[in-house]
Amino acid sequence: MDLINRVFRQYLDSFGIEVDPKKMDAVKSWPRTLTPTDIMSFLGLIGYYRRFVEGFSLIASPLMTLTQKKAKFEWSEACEIFFQELKDRLTSAPVLTLPEGINGFVVYCDDSRVGLGCVFMQRDLNL
Repeated sequence: MDLINRVFRQYLDSFGIEVDPKKMDAVKSWPRTLTPTDIMSFLGLIGYYRRFVEGFSLIASPLMTLTQKKAKFEWSEACEIFFQELKDRLTSAPVLTLPEGINGFVVYCDDSRVGLGCVFMQRDLNL
């Protein structure tokens, strides 16, 4: 089982999928970034766990902009806020539970002129 955890970089158990505590220690102690390369390294580490952070792309967007070749690198107060927000949300990430295949599933969709959203949910027979 330890080999599987190392290969997939996440823990699979009877309760669900959760982030690797060793990786989260690295995220917690990650220093303020000073170069685009540092930011790319940070985003690479946390990008693997993006499914644990709601709104990941919106929060990471200002940091991703700093890694672009034509963008001037200016670490602003807003960048610091988003950097800390990503660290906080990821280090307090929830456990994603595994579905139980006996109840069936349903997909709820909604759209508008500017966006599309959907949720894949497991049916609860008790409702």
